[in-house]
Amino acid sequence: MQSTNVLVAIKNLYHIKDRTLSLGKNNSRNRVNSVGESLEEFIKDLFCNSLSETQDKHKIHAEFFSYLGAKNSPPDIILKNSDAIEVNKIESLNANIMLYSSHPNDKLYSDSTLIQEDCRNCEDWDVKDFMYAVGVVNGDKLLSLWFVYGDCYFATQQFYKNLTNPPADVLNITTFNVARYCYVKHPSHLVKHVELFNRESLINVLMLKEKYLSLPIEDRDSIEMSEDKGYFVKDCLIHSPNNPAIMLDAKFISYQPIQ
Repeated sequence: MQSTNVLVAIKNLYHIKDRTLSLGKNNSRNRVNSVGESLEEFIKDLFCNSLSETQDKHKIHAEFFSYLGAKNSPPDIILKNSDAIEVNKIESLNANIMLYSSHPNDKLYSDSTLIQEDCRNCEDWDVKDFMYAVGVVNGDKLLSLWFVYGDCYFATQQFYKNLTNPPADVLNITTFNVARYCYVKHPSHLVKHVELFNRESLINVLMLKEKYLSLPIEDRDSIEMSEDKGYFVKDCLIHSPNNPAIMLDAKFISYQPIQ
């Protein structure tokens, strides 16, 4: 069985020079939906290094993913025996992210009423780490991409359960409107204080240190030894989404192509 993770995805990005999204790949009549779907396809290809494939791409995806989503319910992607991913498209780093399909997720739980049965039954699982992939897209060009884990971003599930009377978010990054959609500030707000943080970096990743150390050592070593290629890995502290008085050990990774 093939396996992949976020470090593999950002290593694969190094070899991609043309970050134009192929809007013609899908049949969506709505251009906004078309761009979002194309971003999702691009991210799938990053995780399994299949962007250049023209034949059997769906077969390749099936080797790496156990679930590929349903409209209006999380997640968009599940990596086999690994993380769940929600893909979000915005047009600038200053734009808020709108979560249509669910309240914010620190993790994905198999007993959630928000997920589909096919998602619940795609593997034998109870809880999965949940990752938000946020792409800034201008026209058909991917300008930047963030991967941030939900437990760095949002409070635990119980905090958001009562959507008829949503609480104030402890990090002041989440707002609910009257239609029960959820607006979230860009994840760059979580790391404004971090040395080497650059809002213009092509790719940024934020995860708890415990999660980083659980990833394969060969993938960690590969990224950590790639500073000459424009990758940087930084230990940092972030505020707990459950209690901002508590600081959590985290890892911040960024990549900016060297000119």
